Amino acid sequence: MMSRYRLVVAAIALALVQIGFLGWMIAGRAAVLRDGAEVLLKVEPVDPRDLLRGDYVRLGYDISRIPVEKVENLPQGELASAEGPIVVRLKKGADGYWSASTAWLGIDSTVAGADEVDIRGTVSSGWSLSPGSTIAVDYGIERYYVPEGEGLAIEEEMRRRNAGAEPELRSFGVKVAVDRDGSAQIKALMDGDTMLFEEPLY
Repeated sequence: MMSRYRLVVAAIALALVQIGFLGWMIAGRAAVLRDGAEVLLKVEPVDPRDLLRGDYVRLGYDISRIPVEKVENLPQGELASAEGPIVVRLKKGADGYWSASTAWLGIDSTVAGADEVDIRGTVSSGWSLSPGSTIAVDYGIERYYVPEGEGLAIEEEMRRRNAGAEPELRSFGVKVAVDRDGSAQIKALMDGDTMLFEEPLY
């Protein structure tokens, strides 16, 4: 009888831990969306479909490839480097989109100015230090799920715009909330100045 009681208590305790962990993850994401600094990034599509979860737009950003010349603490005497964290400093351009002004390998950087935002990412391995080369960076905001049947149409329109089919139309963009520690969450998918989809807090 006592062992059955202990089993029930253990099962309840495990369930509470799991619920608490999920609640903590959701609350953390909501805090970034609610309180993070908002930046607008230009995007281009990569791949619109996930067979398990439905339609999505896979997004590449201008800041997904950082020129090595913008990295302030490049390792000396090496031809390439392994993966790891990177901090990219963003500044707002005249067109309203934010772009990379400088970057640091690792998590240490100088204090950002009032008109700047630091976003953290992860560098892919195998990049080169040769002049003109770039570093691929993943920020965890490269995939955005959309209603069933809409991913492919959005991706095709993005490709048309990026090819310059209608230069008078503004680019697609993503509003991103960036927390003080550099963590990022997508807030909304934009078609120029028109909001297509907005992320709920919860």
